[in-house]
Amino acid sequence: MSKVKNLLVLPRLRVQNANAISSPMTWGFPAMSAFVGLMHALERKLVEASLPISLGRVGVICHDFEAQATEGGYIRGFHLTRNPVDKSGGTAAIVEEGRIHLDITLIFAIDTGAAESEHEDIAHQISEMVSGMRIAGGSVVPNRNVPSHKQHPQWVAFDDDEEKRQKKFARLKRRWLPGFALTLRDDYLTEHLQTLQQQNPDASLLDAWLDLSRLNHVCTLENEGEPNEKPVWQAQRPYRGWLVPIPVGYGAISDLFQPSEVANARDTKTPFRFVESLYSMGEWVSPHRMKQPEDLLWYVDNDEEAGLYRLNNDYHLRASAQ
Repeated sequence: MSKVKNLLVLPRLRVQNANAISSPMTWGFPAMSAFVGLMHALERKLVEASLPISLGRVGVICHDFEAQATEGGYIRGFHLTRNPVDKSGGTAAIVEEGRIHLDITLIFAIDTGAAESEHEDIAHQISEMVSGMRIAGGSVVPNRNVPSHKQHPQWVAFDDDEEKRQKKFARLKRRWLPGFALTLRDDYLTEHLQTLQQQNPDASLLDAWLDLSRLNHVCTLENEGEPNEKPVWQAQRPYRGWLVPIPVGYGAISDLFQPSEVANARDTKTPFRFVESLYSMGEWVSPHRMKQPEDLLWYVDNDEEAGLYRLNNDYHLRASAQ
């Protein structure tokens, strides 16, 4: 991917009741597809407003979160709400919904022909648009935990000179602390599969994904063979860092149908396909560990012939080379 020339930063957004069920098998922070969807919806609003802006990639830094779920113990339950009575006056059924409150910074990579004198005004217009939009199903509300001067939208134009570019990015990273950005670690999944296959040739990618998604405790003997021999349990972590299982898009499980060919489809103007979620591993990384703006940005990386509609992030390309 080419180097980013402009970033639009919307700092410290407070999102209330975002969707915490990121896929059929994961919960917690919303899926990155929710933020890419926000980017596409925002881009349509920019076209309607005749603003000369194109959005290509999006990144999210999470500063705080508050999952609406019970705490303590090994099993958690979502805090559910009782909805108003239905049209017959009876009690509506409880539909299980996972919700989470977020304090996030959104970063968009932008391509534009706008003059530099227009940048600040455009940034404020976009900030106003986003404040009225849903983010992962949640509502944007005033963030009373952060001073107002730290919530101003910011247009960042990078210089072609690498040294100046790095200095500007270093200043940005300091402003994003404390926080963590979600990055993609496909490389860990591939490596761990090879490790498992050394012990079991039949191990699959699903085995590797499940093994990385949990804490495996192993028992070793301390002072083995001695009178004071005793078992010691330890958590086994194949990789350092804050790893999490994440959905990264969708895989086709049917042919591509023409618009209106499938009954009751929501959109009758777009081709239709049945899909299932795709999974990989993610890593939460503090912004100060990133070397360049592209490290925290996600983008659409579809392979329609293979039936893959997925998202990608290039942090692992540089992290694995270090």
